[in-house]
Amino acid sequence: MRLSEDQLARELASMKGWERRDNSIRKTFAFKDFKESVEFLGMIRPIADAMNHHPDVCVKYNRVEVELTTHDEGGVTEKDVQLARKIDEVYKTLYSSGS
Repeated sequence: MRLSEDQLARELASMKGWERRDNSIRKTFAFKDFKESVEFLGMIRPIADAMNHHPDVCVKYNRVEVELTTHDEGGVTEKDVQLARKIDEVYKTLYSSGS
């Protein structure tokens, strides 16, 4: 079920770097170089596969933009929030600088 405006605002308040964009949430992750960017995608792919929920991603050399939405619901759902938090954990675990 799509999150209400209040629910989404509460979730985003606790998710560093994630922002709302139209009917999705988005975050840009920074890396040392292109190799790290692609390795990061390789680490989040199995998580997305396991959830059967796949983000839109854009790689720009040393940055990866991740965008999440649940198309069937027409907006952000709890599933998007859960995947966003898991992606953040991968980033924090692999790249100690965190974001």
